[in-house]
Amino acid sequence: MTVGEVLEIIGGLVSALKTYAAKLPAVVHPSVAPSGFKPTPEAVAAYEQVVYRFRNQSGNSAFRRFNDQFIDSLEAFEAGRLLSAVQPLLAVLDHLEVMQRDKEIAATPVEEQRMADYRISLNKILPGNQP
Repeated sequence: MTVGEVLEIIGGLVSALKTYAAKLPAVVHPSVAPSGFKPTPEAVAAYEQVVYRFRNQSGNSAFRRFNDQFIDSLEAFEAGRLLSAVQPLLAVLDHLEVMQRDKEIAATPVEEQRMADYRISLNKILPGNQP
């Protein structure tokens, strides 16, 4: 598995989170979204498919350690806990940066930009990042 493939997985999950966050009413704080605002079963199935695709492809690669974070994000997404779904993905991005700094992985400038873009997108979902 390559850095690009991991970023493709993260991109799919970020997209799903952004779509879900956009559907929440503005007056409901994202951290306390009532059960009536859970993602659709189709959205959950798509999110789950991305997570399990990663599990199947990661094998014994250095990226296998991200399985737990992706599962945590999936479980939070299923329950409609948006903020709890964002945090594990931010942790994965943090870990990718550490791996790059420690020369465990090599990321191209394009991949570095994708990581930065995903971090920005996830941070925009967090409270206090919107007027």
